[in-house]
Amino acid sequence: MSDITVEIGTHLPFLRRYARALTGSQTSGDQYAAATIEAILEDRSTLNSASNVKVGLFRCFHLIWVTSGSPVMGEETGLRAAAQRHLQSLTENTREALLLSTIEAFETAQIAEVMAIGEDEVTSLLKIAQTEMERSVSGKVLIIEDEPIIAADLESIVADLGHKVTGIARTHHQAVEIGQLEAPDLILADIQLADSSSGIDAVNELLSAMGERPVIFITAFPERLLTGDKPEPAFLISKPYREDQVQSAVSQAMFFASTESLKA
Repeated sequence: MSDITVEIGTHLPFLRRYARALTGSQTSGDQYAAATIEAILEDRSTLNSASNVKVGLFRCFHLIWVTSGSPVMGEETGLRAAAQRHLQSLTENTREALLLSTIEAFETAQIAEVMAIGEDEVTSLLKIAQTEMERSVSGKVLIIEDEPIIAADLESIVADLGHKVTGIARTHHQAVEIGQLEAPDLILADIQLADSSSGIDAVNELLSAMGERPVIFITAFPERLLTGDKPEPAFLISKPYREDQVQSAVSQAMFFASTESLKA
């Protein structure tokens, strides 16, 4: 196996994370990531001309994304279709720049290379993105986190974005109990909880009772939930997180919440 193939494999889970955040769906995101790998197998010129393999991988993805009409309308139904229509009202390329900067931690120069634009334009897009995302949606958020300091920090970040925190749960049982009292539009959950219960199990029980809604998982090992081999989250934040990463993920995920939470 060549060194470049190994390096692509190292970065692929994070390309999946980026793709899922753009589409709000594991299935759609992973399809875009797979298409990127197929394109690279056919033609490595874009990858080889990049400053490094990770930038080249994301550059190849971006070429496919913009060519296919990002996001492709008509493929989604119900709440997700409404969210996709809302996304179309945003300034072109803003979400891509914001995610590359916050969730994937690319530098401005790297984002410019991925998107084939100037660094000044990247800076402008990031400013526009933050403004548009923060003012576009508001909703109710359930936080599932067993560390009091982290939970308080997340609550502050969510509230500052204009969302209502319905409660903070430290265990699986508490999460289900709070969720039953007031159904959230978005769930922000740690993986490992105070009583050694699973945040994933708590979320799955809540979704079974309430129906589909976006979830953001927080974990120190994101690559374990980005394999593409089984049902996995569309939104994932690595620990330790930065405030702007949480802000971006929450804003992105809220687009896929109930249409009642979407401002006209």
